[in-house]
Amino acid sequence: MAAGEEQSREYLRRHRLPELLHRLGALLLFHRPERPREFLIQVLERVKAGRRAEGEYPFLMDEANVDAMFSLLDVLGQGYIRPAQYR
Repeated sequence: MAAGEEQSREYLRRHRLPELLHRLGALLLFHRPERPREFLIQVLERVKAGRRAEGEYPFLMDEANVDAMFSLLDVLGQGYIRPAQYR
């Protein structure tokens, strides 16, 4: 692998850019805003504020969604699920 390619991969990894771009794409598809560029700017501003501990990081799902999904898998109310259920 060429040195430039390795440096590029390291840059992407260090700044977690693939994860950010994936999350932005998911948010766009989930919300389907009329003005996608403005929506992305707002999301990135929230990311910036969240990094400064001034706000929350924009998540696709909130805690209530996670609780609801967990309760669907934990039909017996045991408070845990098996690894196979998680997958």
